[in-house]
Amino acid sequence: MAERRRKAVFLDRDGTLVVDPGYLHDPALVRLLPGVGEAVRRLNQHGFVVVTVSNQAGIARGLYTEAAFQAVQRRLSELLASAGARIDAMYFCPHHPDFTGPCDCRKPGLRLFQTAARDLNLDLEESFWVGDRLSDVVPAPALGGRGFLVETGHGRAERDEAWAQGIPIVPDLDAASRAIILASP
Repeated sequence: MAERRRKAVFLDRDGTLVVDPGYLHDPALVRLLPGVGEAVRRLNQHGFVVVTVSNQAGIARGLYTEAAFQAVQRRLSELLASAGARIDAMYFCPHHPDFTGPCDCRKPGLRLFQTAARDLNLDLEESFWVGDRLSDVVPAPALGGRGFLVETGHGRAERDEAWAQGIPIVPDLDAASRAIILASP
């Protein structure tokens, strides 16, 4: 008998989980946004696989290395662990079309989500996307899931477009996590 596929929440990192200073590459600058630790812990407790998916154009631009990105991720994990929360997996795109040419892993491309689904045995139709940019959440309907735009980070600037596309808008990850739990069977 095949293992039952799991539901996930795909989270953008910068502007959704942490304050976005622009090209975040120094672990000392990682700051959780208010309520993030509790929100991620809540998703963990309700059985969601929590996955970060992030565009990291700073790598392609030569502003920082993949090792610096990994150091930031480790710091994020430490801060979440202190709140009793965890990220189960992390995927990122190190490309930018102006520097490395087109790729299919840069959000809103679907490849990283499909890879995560295969790697982690995820049911994309039972999954959710949360981010502060449309590129974070428009993959949701393409893959059968649901997205939420948060107003943190760049979210306020993308509200009108999200509204026009019928994408729910919530103040922050805490509100998104509560809505996800209510919407999930």
